[in-house]
Amino acid sequence: MSFEFSNKYLKQLSRAVEQEENEYIINEFDGMHSADISTVMEGLSAEDCKYILELLNPSVGADVISEIEDDTRNNFLTLFTPQELSKYMDNTDSDDAADILNDMPVKVREEVLANMNNNEKVQYIIDLLHYEEDCAGGLMAKELVKANINWNVSQCIEEVRRQGQNVDKIYTVYVVDDHDILLGRISMKKLLIANDLTKVADLYEPEIAKVYSYLDEEEVADIMQHYDLEVIPVINVQGRLLGRITIDDVVDVITEQAEKDQQAMSGLSEDVEETDSLIAMARARLPWLIVGMSGGLLGANFLGGFEEELSRIPAMAFFIPLITATGGNVGIQSSTIVVQSLASGGFQGSAMNRYLRVLVIAILNGLTLAALVYGFNMVFSDNHQLAIVVSFALFSVIMIASFMGTITPLVLSKFGINPALASGPFITTCNDLIGLGVYFMVAKAMLH
Repeated sequence: MSFEFSNKYLKQLSRAVEQEENEYIINEFDGMHSADISTVMEGLSAEDCKYILELLNPSVGADVISEIEDDTRNNFLTLFTPQELSKYMDNTDSDDAADILNDMPVKVREEVLANMNNNEKVQYIIDLLHYEEDCAGGLMAKELVKANINWNVSQCIEEVRRQGQNVDKIYTVYVVDDHDILLGRISMKKLLIANDLTKVADLYEPEIAKVYSYLDEEEVADIMQHYDLEVIPVINVQGRLLGRITIDDVVDVITEQAEKDQQAMSGLSEDVEETDSLIAMARARLPWLIVGMSGGLLGANFLGGFEEELSRIPAMAFFIPLITATGGNVGIQSSTIVVQSLASGGFQGSAMNRYLRVLVIAILNGLTLAALVYGFNMVFSDNHQLAIVVSFALFSVIMIASFMGTITPLVLSKFGINPALASGPFITTCNDLIGLGVYFMVAKAMLH
C-alpha cells in the first residue's frame, strides 16, 4: 500500500487513535510494509505507537518493532508490560530479539523471556545475549536449516520442511556431523533434483565461506561484500555451527560505518543524530572546531613573523588563499582515496609502488597548476620574479600535501584510529600551516 507521509497524515492518525477509530486504523495499515509502518511510528507519540501496535497482528507488530529506530523503540516499549512484549519476541528473529532485549533492564528482560511460549527461541536468545553487539556472534541469528551428513535426500527434505517453519528465508542447507561441526553446504536446487536415496555426503560442497563468532562485524561485512554472499554461517573455535548472518544485518553494519566515517570526515568527534540534544550536538562539533581555530591562530601568528617581507612585497598576500586552499584540497583528495581503499580492502600491492603512484600524480598535478598560475601572473602582472616564487611554492605545497594526505590515514589506521579523521579538519589545518611555511620560506630564499 502506498501512502503520503506528511504532517497532515500523522495528525489524521493521531485523531483516529484519540477517537479509537480501530477499523480505520486497521484498514490503513493493512498490507502496508513493516518498514513503512515503522516510518509512520517515528512521527507519532509513544502512546499512539503502542495503541496502533496492539491493533496489528503480533507477527506484523514484531516486524515493525525490529524495523523502528532504537530511540523511538526504547521510548514506546517502556509502555508495554513484560507479558505484552513476550508475544512480539515470540514472533521476532532471535538476533533482532536479542538486540531489543539487550537495551532493557535485566529484570524486564528476564520477565519477557519467562513469558515467551517458544522455548526454542528463548534458548536462542539467551545464547545470543552472551555475545558483544559488534561481533559476528552479536549479528547472527540462530534460525537456520541444517542436515546431518549421514542422511539421505529424503530425510534431508523432511528436515528442511520441519526446520524451515522457523526460518523466514532459506538460502542454503548446512551440512554438519553428529557433533554439529560444520562440514559444508548443499544448495536447494541440488537437493530437490537428486534421487531420494542419494546420501547427503555425496552431494554437499565442502568449500564454504564461514566466520568465527568472535570476528568483528566490519570484518564480517568485508568478507560478505568480497564474496558477494547473501548469508554466511557462524562457527565457534571448535568449528561447531552456531548460527548464520544474513545480508540485511550486514547492510546495517555497512550503513552505520559509512555514517561514522562521514561524521569523522566532517569533523564530528561523536556519533550524533539530528534528534540528539543540543548539548550533545554542540559537544560533538566543538573539539575539531577548536582544532581548526587553533590552526588559524597559529597561521596568523606565523604570518606575523614575515611581516617585513609582506610590507616589502604586498602582492605576496594576494596568493596566501591560493596556497592554503590548494594544499587543503590536494590533501583531502589524497586522504579520501586512501580511506576509501582501506575501507574496501583495495589498498593492495607493495608500499613502494603505491608511493611512486602518489608521487607521479602529485608531480603531474603540481606542474599543471604551477604552469597555470605562472601564466596568470605573466598576463596580469609584470613581476616575473614573484610569478616564479608563487608557482614554485604552489608546486612544493602540492607535493607535500599529497604526501601528507596519503601517509596520514595509513598511520592512523596502523595505530587503530579511524583513518577517516585524516579527511577532515585535521588534514586541512595541517596543510594550511605547512603551505604557509613553504610559501614564505620559498619566497624568502628566492627574493632575498
